[in-house]
Amino acid sequence: MSQATSRRKLMVYAPLAVAGAAGVGFWAMLRGLGDGSFNPRGVPSALLGKNPPEFSLPGLDGLDLPPLSSPDLRLFRKPVVVNFWASWCVPCIVEHPQLMAMQRRGVPILGINYKDREADARTFLTRHGNPFARLGVDAPGRIAIDWGVYGVPESYVLDRHGVIRWRWAGPITPEVMSESVMPLLRSLENA
Repeated sequence: MSQATSRRKLMVYAPLAVAGAAGVGFWAMLRGLGDGSFNPRGVPSALLGKNPPEFSLPGLDGLDLPPLSSPDLRLFRKPVVVNFWASWCVPCIVEHPQLMAMQRRGVPILGINYKDREADARTFLTRHGNPFARLGVDAPGRIAIDWGVYGVPESYVLDRHGVIRWRWAGPITPEVMSESVMPLLRSLENA
């Protein structure tokens, strides 16, 4: 068999193999959805049980909020929520009332504005309210990469020592807040 014939066969069979593998993966996902073993939000985080990477972010110009850096995560001597968000993010609008409610309950929320225009971020917070005790701007998105962020919104709960204890990819809904976030914050407060 000539080399040209071998390449032609490879070009025919390689896409078929990729499609077959994708089909098997899709079948496994559907099977997991059927028996409840597949969690679409169950994206693992290598940082659970660890301190987040060191960082220092500038504040958002035009707001009377301090900037955010890694030592600030332990300033409050109590559990905190770190929230990655952006004004262009529709799920962030859905999540925002829950952040405001947590802030009213005395939960320190530290915001990281992700790949956003500062004017748009200021407008968002003026329109929807500001739940953040501190706010850093991650315009290039490098800090989000270091944290392993898949997209916004994404939230982390840190204990009083700054160790990441929980991660949620997607908006914090009222159900997530009442069933996961608030019970965890209470247990960490008492630990």
